Parts: sequence; structure tokens; C-alpha cells
Amino acid sequence: METPRSGRTRTTSISLAAETLEAIRERAGKGGVSAFIEEAVRHELAMLALGEIVADHQARHGELTPAEIAAAEAELFGAPRDSSAAA
Repeated sequence: METPRSGRTRTTSISLAAETLEAIRERAGKGGVSAFIEEAVRHELAMLALGEIVADHQARHGELTPAEIAAAEAELFGAPRDSSAAA
């Protein structure tokens, strides 16, 4: 998992539960712990920004309808699978 880096990096100290750090180390691969955490934080920041966009939209236009949610999911993840076809 390689994350493009822009600009300078800075060092900081964080505390993690021992089990969390061990799980990261087991899964981090050659990118290492820092790259793994960088990617996770970037993802979380993107999800928070998306939540802000949705909240702003809903404040201006009302709650999203099930059809709007389904359309967004289809655009993000592709057409939903028909569960009745997988038998």
C-alpha cells in the first residue's frame, strides 16, 4: 500500500494499544507502520469530509431519499448485486 506524499513530512509521537500496533505491524508490509497509518488517516479525513458534504447537502435540501442513496452507492461501488440471483 503506497501512499503518494506531497510536501515535507514531520515526526510526531502517538500512542496505540499494544494489540493495535502489533496488528498494524503484521499487515503493514514493506511500506511500514508510518505508511500504513498515513493511509488510514488520509482515509478517515476523506470520510469526515464526505460526511460534512452530505450534512451540508441535507441542511440545504433535506434528507437524502433511498433512491438518492442507492444512486450514490451504485456510482461508488457499481450496481448492487441481486441477492436472488445468487442461489
